[in-house]
Amino acid sequence: MYFYIHIPFCESKCHYCSFTSLKKKDYEEAYFNALIKDIKFQISQFNLSKNSIKTLFIGGGTPSVVETKYYEKLFQVLTPFLKEKTEISCEANPNSSNFNWLKAMKELGINRLSFGVQSFNETKLKFLGRIHSQQAIFKSLENAQKAGFNNVNLDLIYDTKLDTKKMLEYELLHLEKIKPLIKHLSAYHLSIEENTAFAKRFHYKKNASNLMRFFIKGIENLGFKQYEISNFSKNKPCLHNLAYWQGQNYLAAGLSGVGFYENQRFYTHKSLQAYIKEPCFRNIEKLNLEDLNLERLFLGLRSVVGVKEKDLSSAQKVRANLLLKAKKLQFERGRYFNKNFLLSDELALFISS
Repeated sequence: MYFYIHIPFCESKCHYCSFTSLKKKDYEEAYFNALIKDIKFQISQFNLSKNSIKTLFIGGGTPSVVETKYYEKLFQVLTPFLKEKTEISCEANPNSSNFNWLKAMKELGINRLSFGVQSFNETKLKFLGRIHSQQAIFKSLENAQKAGFNNVNLDLIYDTKLDTKKMLEYELLHLEKIKPLIKHLSAYHLSIEENTAFAKRFHYKKNASNLMRFFIKGIENLGFKQYEISNFSKNKPCLHNLAYWQGQNYLAAGLSGVGFYENQRFYTHKSLQAYIKEPCFRNIEKLNLEDLNLERLFLGLRSVVGVKEKDLSSAQKVRANLLLKAKKLQFERGRYFNKNFLLSDELALFISS
């Protein structure tokens, strides 16, 4: 089983962010008490056995704004259910993850860090609403290394209105400097979402495919292999993320959590007060075979997972084979694979139309 835990608290709201995030306002105690009830409920509800959790991902929000004493309580509940070599990831921000916090989290069992860096350029950081500096990025990476972390990911954002070839070369230059300290990179092109500070400001996104290709090529030249539209790794992918793209079952605890189990999606409350009051509540969405196959089509073409030929209808196979003839897809071992992830959604729409 794969398990996601959402920590909704942040120091501030970034301009592009559509995830559920709130200022702490002394809600940690009540929230983590609710979270523990939620986790225990799911362990019981889904009959989890000892050593059955393959990956654990603590995301947000900003998990690093919460004191480690709260995580200690979570791990008291979770540890018996974690496999011996479980991939345990936790997100953090450079300005809120000091050495003591990182060391304590490492001692709890966290073995993979994901830093929300977004950019090395100070002007671009301010544009995105980030409150850390370039110096804080390097300091956090140094602290992570001292704390014993050897599996670190960085998040970056590109395709903003500020991104030019010169700007992206600047990002790549700084990536090269810290390359020995990281094993994984997530590079997201800016998405303009509703209910964010960037909502309806579509000119903030550049939509420059030539610059996207340039940046992706630059990342690959640094030794990171692209295995999904936004993810790159030196050696192996993030197992937790890969589980999503493979359509595996996963559980989710916390505010606005979304789990998936045996063709059903499970949603928790979206209001903090409602979640604290009813942490075990789930709104259940049943997915039919058509929904599932369409989802696997989109996810498979966005990643190295690919799409099984047997999951496609006769008409979809005809369209997939047209793309094969046009050399837009490859076919190996009973699966269609997409080698240009920037075209993934267009290819999926064509096949499913």
